[in-house]
Amino acid sequence: MIANRFARQMAVILAVAAFPALTSPAFAEGTHSGAHRHDAGKAGKAANTSRTLEIILYDNYYEPETIDVVAGETVRFIVRNQGELVHEFNIATPSMHRAHQEEMQMMVDHGVLEASSINTEAAKAMQASMGHGMHDEPNSVLLEPGQTGEVIWTFPVPGNLEFACNVPGHYDAGMVGEFSIN
Repeated sequence: MIANRFARQMAVILAVAAFPALTSPAFAEGTHSGAHRHDAGKAGKAANTSRTLEIILYDNYYEPETIDVVAGETVRFIVRNQGELVHEFNIATPSMHRAHQEEMQMMVDHGVLEASSINTEAAKAMQASMGHGMHDEPNSVLLEPGQTGEVIWTFPVPGNLEFACNVPGHYDAGMVGEFSIN
C-alpha cells in the first residue's frame, strides 16, 4: 500500500512538471459536449440522503479508493482537499471523464485553473465569453488545497461509474476511483 502511494506521488510530481506542456494549443482543441450528461445518475436532495461519506483528496489518490453504493441510493459526499494542488471529485462514466478532461484543459488554457488555485475572475470571463468556465455542476466539486465541498448524488442502476480528478494530468496519474453499484 505504501509503495503504491509512493508510486502515485511520483506520478503526480511528473504530471505537475509536465503541466506547461499540457497547456499547449495542441491539447486545447476539445469541446465540453457530453462532459456533463448525467448517465451517471442525477443530483440528489439533502432530505433524501441515506448516508454521508467523507472523501479525502490527496495529490494523486482518493481516500477511500472504492465506494459501494446501492442503485437508487442518494449519498452526500463531504469532499476535503488535503493535497497541495487543485483537485476535483467528479462522478461520471469513463467516457464522460474523457470529455470533461477537454473542458478542464480549456480552463487551464484560459487561466482559470492554476496548479494550486482557481482564478475566479478568469472563470467569470470564460463563462461570459464561452458559456462555461465556472465548473458549477451537481456531479462535481473543484477544490483548492484546504477547501471542503459537497456533492449529493442519486445513483442509477448498476453501471460503470468512476469518481475522478480531471485536472490535466491527474486522471492519468491515477487519481481515479471506482463505484460498485449493487
